Amino acid sequence: MGKYTTILFDADDTLYDYVQSETHALTRTFEEAGLESTEQLFASYKLINGKLWKELEQGLVKIGELRTERFRRLLEQEHLVIEMNEEDLSNTYVKYLSEGIFLLPGAVELCRYLGLNGYRMAIVTNGIREVQLSRIGGSELKDVFEEIIISEDTGYQKPHTGFFDYAFDKLKLTDKESVLIVGDSLTSDIQGGVNYGIDTCWFNPKGLPNTSQAKPKYEIRDLSELIAIVSE
Repeated sequence: MGKYTTILFDADDTLYDYVQSETHALTRTFEEAGLESTEQLFASYKLINGKLWKELEQGLVKIGELRTERFRRLLEQEHLVIEMNEEDLSNTYVKYLSEGIFLLPGAVELCRYLGLNGYRMAIVTNGIREVQLSRIGGSELKDVFEEIIISEDTGYQKPHTGFFDYAFDKLKLTDKESVLIVGDSLTSDIQGGVNYGIDTCWFNPKGLPNTSQAKPKYEIRDLSELIAIVSE
């Protein structure tokens, strides 16, 4: 074991395949609404949803508002007239999203290795509480995390330092140098870690350019690369 003893993992698109979960949930939701799952409809939703999650990180909307607002905007933008309203769509979507237990390649192997070698692990996520608990609790990783720390419980969203204060208190952590956060979002995970003074590892499987102000200490494209980092 190197200097890091505690690894904070983001959930979606870091260990869990959010794209697959989202596709499953949207397809089933549109089916129930009597809508065809067209590329246009998917693209519009993802654009609206992505913008709202950025607004959530900035404290401009709350998670409860986000849940329905994304579907309100979708109905309005696509001029959809259906029997289901934004609340019906939101509840249906969350139900199916909670079923989306899809792990990214290498997630199980990495967490098993870390667990066997004495590392402490926790999930730190801005996701919807009931969705995250269902997906994590139904997966192969359900028993590896000491804590599942969700923004709804903390009262803050990553990258706010209040989120990390809550996490450190919950995990009884005092030494920031022994903690590493791993995540796919530069604006949420990496900027949050930088703001709080802990080391960061950007999971960037597609090799995207970093056009943000957040500068991660490490960058990996495959989860297995984390082993070498924490073993230094």
